[in-house]
Amino acid sequence: MIHSMTAFARESDTTDEGVLTVELRSVNHRYLDCSFKLPDSLRALEPALREQAGKALARGKLDCLIRLQGHSSQHVELQVNSEQLDKLLAATRAVSEKMPSLAAPTALEILQFPGICTAVQGSEEELQKAAAALFARTLEELRETRRREGRKLAALVLDRLQQVEAAVADTRKLLPALLQHQHDRIVARIEELNAEIDSNRLEQELVHLAQKADVDEELDRLEAHVEEVRHTLEKGGPCGRRLDFLMQELNREANTLSSKSIASSTTQNAVGLKVLIEQMREQIQNIE
Repeated sequence: MIHSMTAFARESDTTDEGVLTVELRSVNHRYLDCSFKLPDSLRALEPALREQAGKALARGKLDCLIRLQGHSSQHVELQVNSEQLDKLLAATRAVSEKMPSLAAPTALEILQFPGICTAVQGSEEELQKAAAALFARTLEELRETRRREGRKLAALVLDRLQQVEAAVADTRKLLPALLQHQHDRIVARIEELNAEIDSNRLEQELVHLAQKADVDEELDRLEAHVEEVRHTLEKGGPCGRRLDFLMQELNREANTLSSKSIASSTTQNAVGLKVLIEQMREQIQNIE
């Protein structure tokens, strides 16, 4: 299975602390690079999330954003510290005995005194468990998106491979007639000049010229590289770097074919090959 490195996924879940949202975005990169933006209550979770991402993904720049939005109508449970309250009341009575003119503190003022009233917070451990589970679900969605995109990329590359094979076959079919035409043209030109030419020397030069224009080896290597690209796509897995290397090899052979061209038809085929190879290379940049 071929995976793209470009994808996006978002999942949300409701917890006791509020609505938890995980967003994952990945783009192409030479290696795996993970970046996390987490609320303070989930900072301790980052190493585990990074390890989980490393097991699921081979390459790509991954940006992870986790948000926690508290419930708008959330009821916070208040808890009164009875022991601390007794000590505060005893202190206020002692002050009132010495200064009877002072007004007694109100209930609200007593509750605002440090240590008297606290809000009961939810379990941070439970929140981290929920975030880890939601991250795993979002990561799987991201992988599925990368798989779907990878299938499209593979189909595009395979389509261009067929066109490359057709161009190679067409060039191979043209070569014998082109070489014979070149041979006949040179011989006719010499006859027009009515010059005395050593036939053996002429034959050697024609053979040498034919060898310089021979591109059978380049065509054979192009076919071999095309077959290797197809085999790599069928094998699947993280193969983007290998495919990129094969594109370089294909381009090298196409450049050599262009430099040896002896007719406009083969030149056009060589240019067409380079266009197809560049189109494949652009798609392969996104393959994991």
